[in-house]
Amino acid sequence: MLKINIGRSLKVGEPNYGSKGASVHFEVEVDHGLAEQPQALRQKIRELFVQAAAAVREELHGPDTNGSHRPAANGHQRTQRLATSSQVRAIHAIANRQRTNLSELLQELGIGRLEELSIISASELIDRLKSTQNIGGDPC
Repeated sequence: MLKINIGRSLKVGEPNYGSKGASVHFEVEVDHGLAEQPQALRQKIRELFVQAAAAVREELHGPDTNGSHRPAANGHQRTQRLATSSQVRAIHAIANRQRTNLSELLQELGIGRLEELSIISASELIDRLKSTQNIGGDPC
């Protein structure tokens, strides 16, 4: 058997300089023959990351009903603003500049389209992409 360890963590800002975070880590055993099939192995890992990301998001925000409404911490429904068109354009621009596969990134986040992101999640993604860009030593 081959073991795959997957972990996903996310921290989100809250009012008054607070924050909350969640993480999930799990280990699965798969057939050792998967190691000889790199594409199938990467697909399995990608699927596991998507599940982990969805679990973390649900822990922080509650079940996603339609992309724009999520239960608040007190259990009442609240509207969460969706990503702005400027944020969506910025994410596309940064991803293109970095040659980031946007489809894979969206799959990792467990969403189909950037427009499904909340305004806060879009901001966090922009920060994440920018920090990745800076790690490579490439000037912004």
